[in-house]
Amino acid sequence: MPCKLLCSLLLAVPALAQNVIPLWPNGAPGFESRRNEPEIAKDYYIRNINNPSLTVFLPPKEKATGAAVVICPGGGHRLLVFKAEGEDPGRYLASLGIAAFALKYRLPREEGSPYSLEKHPREDGLRAIRLVRSRAAEWGIDPKRIGIMGFSAGGEVVSWVAYMPNEGDANAADPIDRQSARPDFVIQIYPGPLGIPSSVPADAPPAFLAAATDDECCSGPTVKLFDAYRAAKAKVEMHIFAQGGHGFNMGYRSKLASIKSWPQRMADWLSDNGISKVQP
Repeated sequence: MPCKLLCSLLLAVPALAQNVIPLWPNGAPGFESRRNEPEIAKDYYIRNINNPSLTVFLPPKEKATGAAVVICPGGGHRLLVFKAEGEDPGRYLASLGIAAFALKYRLPREEGSPYSLEKHPREDGLRAIRLVRSRAAEWGIDPKRIGIMGFSAGGEVVSWVAYMPNEGDANAADPIDRQSARPDFVIQIYPGPLGIPSSVPADAPPAFLAAATDDECCSGPTVKLFDAYRAAKAKVEMHIFAQGGHGFNMGYRSKLASIKSWPQRMADWLSDNGISKVQP
């Protein structure tokens, strides 16, 4: 490859600062003894997550907008599709000037898992928002522009965080737990059915929703959430594509023009709602 072309490609890649931060310094509450158990990573997935964490993708300072997103990958609560639904959206959001944090949450449906579907993924999602908000000044983030994004089962984590009680405990011994975990906006990409509310308040976090009509799993929950927002007259935008199935991730593998370009629809929404614009 000619040097000129190679250099131009390297310059086009955002200078992302990446590191992994455990949600709890001593391990998840009640499971501290498992925090050093190694994760299992193969091909596209990661499993055996016992020390939940955030992988950090920060935009270059000159491009940073002050907005942030916690990303919850899917995987049916058995594994995490971490590259395609964690790292890829993290890099994409950082390219828009948005700080991104890909969440590795605990997996209750993995064989032999000690975790509860009703408790532990939500606990990790709440802690992730609180951790990002607690370190907003350090990362150049506006604590009032922190959103959460989910794919498939990760969308269920988003619903459990966004539409259930999520305020901080003012009397908590851990100052991070005193922070609110209420997201300022929500991005749901073919979310699973668990946690989708039948109604939302008028001040529900503004939402961007996307799914494919031929997704038998998750187009229905997407439309149900849209209808709840419409009924409440809360801010929402939905894109239902004619084709695409389930698990189209960031659209990179699809041959469909509409699916390949869906992230641009999200970028437009983030801009139109002032989320990805630098605030004065």
